[in-house]
Formats: sequence, C-alpha cells, structure tokens
Amino acid sequence: MRQPENILIAPLNWGLGHATRCIPVIKDLLQQGHRIIIASDGMALKLLKREFPGLEFETLPDYNITYAKNPFFNRLYLLKQIPHILKTIRKEKKKTAELVKKYDLDLIISDNRFGIYSKDVKSVYITHQLKVLSGWTTPLTTLIHYNIYRKYDEIWVPDVAGEPNLSGELGHYTKIPRNKIKYLGILSRMKPQKSEKKYDLLTILSGPEPQRSQLEKILLEKFKHLNLKTALVRGIVETNKIVEKQQQTTVFNFATGKELEQLINQSEAVICRSGYTSVMDMTSMQKKVLMIPTPGQNEQIYLAKHLAENFGITVQRQDNINLSDNILDNLKCINII
Repeated sequence: MRQPENILIAPLNWGLGHATRCIPVIKDLLQQGHRIIIASDGMALKLLKREFPGLEFETLPDYNITYAKNPFFNRLYLLKQIPHILKTIRKEKKKTAELVKKYDLDLIISDNRFGIYSKDVKSVYITHQLKVLSGWTTPLTTLIHYNIYRKYDEIWVPDVAGEPNLSGELGHYTKIPRNKIKYLGILSRMKPQKSEKKYDLLTILSGPEPQRSQLEKILLEKFKHLNLKTALVRGIVETNKIVEKQQQTTVFNFATGKELEQLINQSEAVICRSGYTSVMDMTSMQKKVLMIPTPGQNEQIYLAKHLAENFGITVQRQDNINLSDNILDNLKCINII
C-alpha cells in the first residue's frame, strides 16, 4: 500500500451529482488508508456528512448559482452572476491556502470547483465537460473552462476512454492537449441487486431551483392519473427524513446512498434528469430509464440526445411529458457493454 496521504476532496454544490460521484473515489482512497478531508457547502456538504460521519469536513464559500424561471433567459441570468462567481473563486483560493497548511495536504481533488488548487500541492480536477456547450458561445465557454483546468496537474474524466461512451463530445473533445487527461471509467456509488419489486416508477429529482420544484409538481400531477405504483425522491437534504403518501405515490424528501440504491433496485424503471451522475448511476444499475433534461441546460439536453441516439433511451421534454400505464414497455436500459 502507498504511504498514507492527507487528501482534500472538494465537490461543487450544484445539485447533488458532483458530491455523489465523489463517493466511490472517497471510499477507494479510504480503503487505501489515506486521510480524507471533505470540503463543500450546502446540500452537497450535508449529503457527504451523512455518508461519511467519521471524516473531517470544511465549509467552502457558496457559488449559489440559480437559473431563471424561464429557460430562455438562462444565459443572461448566468452572466449577471459572474461577478459573484469570480468573488467565490477568490475566496476558494484563500481557503485552499489555509487548508494546505492546516492539514499538511499531499493531494487536492476538486470536482468542478474552480478555485480549489495549489501550486505547492498536486492538484487534480474532475470533470466530464472538456467541451462546455452553451449555444453560440460554446467556443468561448470551452476556452474559459480549459484555462481553468489547465492549471491542474491531472484531469480526471469519469467515463470510458473508447466508444461507445456516456459523455460523447463533452468528455472526448479532441481540440485540447491530451497529456493530462485520465479516464476513470464509470463512477457510481450504486450496485444492482436482486430485490422484490415495490414500485413501477421511481422518480429521482435533483438539480438547481426552480426547475427541480417545477418538475416535481408536474410529475406528481401526472402520477394521479396512472394505475402504477410510483415513488418520488425530492432530493432535498434535511435534518429529518420525511415519508408521505400522495394518493398512490410515496414521496421521500431525501434518501441516503444505500436507501436510494435499495429504492432503485425495488423499482421497475426510473425517471430522472439527464445529469451526468444520474446517467452513470442508471448505467451501473442497468435500469429502464426515462430522462427529462433540465430546460435551458445545454449539457443535459446534449446528453439526453446522445443517449437516445446511441442507446435508444427514452427522452421527454419537461413541457411535454407523456406518461401512460404501458410506459414501462417502451423504456430501455443504458447498455454500454
């Protein structure tokens, strides 16, 4: 075994995907005997504290990125938040310097946190977006992202290196230097297990507001008209777990990793966003899936199209969701093997 190291892992708090895909990385490093310090904020930090109650934690400044209620205005809405984002990056750099000294760090792993790196400590950046899709500004956003992650010693892409793959041109963009890029394979905290089926459809909600709440409202209304056993996980990490019944739908405010894994195993099919961590989880679990990309998120819209074209996955728009009692007959798994 390698000499134990002091390792900082810092996932972005933007939905729960960045935090959850770091869970298998954290577990692997703990098994190797390393000391792990986790740094994040908001729901991502709460989730990881529940998953690893015995570890050391640090709170980072919050990017607090939100989307417009109307997806048409998302680009303008995000542009207005740039001064706050830059301020947060500066705060992250200052905090990182403090943590390097406090914990005598040997390695820093940042999952899409732009200011978490050090010139004095080996720094790794996790991303599946070597190419950042933003419509007509894609060349600019891709260049900006490249100028951020090129400062790191290694770039870890959670995907397979060859084809077929899950991220498409996002994680396999060829117009950049390739010497620092390492493909990790598919990262998921989930494992499929044989289990008695309790639900026909399980919905897993995630991502920033207000779109998360809007999709929840739409689906709960749709479920009222189905003759199917349904469950919905809101993805809101709170102090106490709440389980409630809304007609034939069981609603959970959140679920731990093990609880969510069990729910997925107990369900015939899953409805979720086409966020990349959800894509990896559904691939690992080999579940029939219906994906609904977040309106205005070019990355999710691209991933949904990529999965539909390459794996036959069913995709629906949030403003045109069509559910019926025979929907399970039309859904497929993401089979990358």
